[in-house]
Amino acid sequence: MVQDFLGDLGKAVITLLVVIDPIASIPIIMGLTGKMERKQRTSILNVTIITVAILLFVFAFIGSSILSTFGISIFSFMIAGGVLLFLVSIQLLTHGDWTFGNQTLHDESGVVPLAFPLLAGPGALTLVILSFETYGILITVLSIIIVLGITYAILRSVDPIYKLLGKRGSLIITRIFAIIIAAFAVQFVIDGIKQVFH
Repeated sequence: MVQDFLGDLGKAVITLLVVIDPIASIPIIMGLTGKMERKQRTSILNVTIITVAILLFVFAFIGSSILSTFGISIFSFMIAGGVLLFLVSIQLLTHGDWTFGNQTLHDESGVVPLAFPLLAGPGALTLVILSFETYGILITVLSIIIVLGITYAILRSVDPIYKLLGKRGSLIITRIFAIIIAAFAVQFVIDGIKQVFH
């Protein structure tokens, strides 16, 4: 019984961690926060993790009902997320940071695009819905908590990287990573369109 529980928990954790893929988000975080102080960057990461937690738990419990009520497909999230990321990449390439009009975004950056669609993207939201239906409430909740802890630890590793690069180096890297973000965006849109017309 315990062995089965641990086995299912392990599967749920590994699958969710692979889908969220926090390591792949490090370049995007560096791109979005390259000109910020450490305190502000930490604040954004905190907002990011809290937002991801809320999204994952909400979708685990009532995700299916939300989507069916509004007639929204998970692939619509994918396409919309791709468009959003592409706009972010354009801002990074032209301004060196993420701005909205004349306002530079601060803690809000932890909500969009870091929390959604990068970490708690369509894949992760769909997965927690399936996990709830497959493994039940306990394993789903535990797997989300464990993955959030691992994700936070990985994202905090950007600080040593910033110390190594310095502000000038970080600004250069920001421009380079903007291209990577654009590639992520295009792939989101392509995958979403493929699934819509599949």
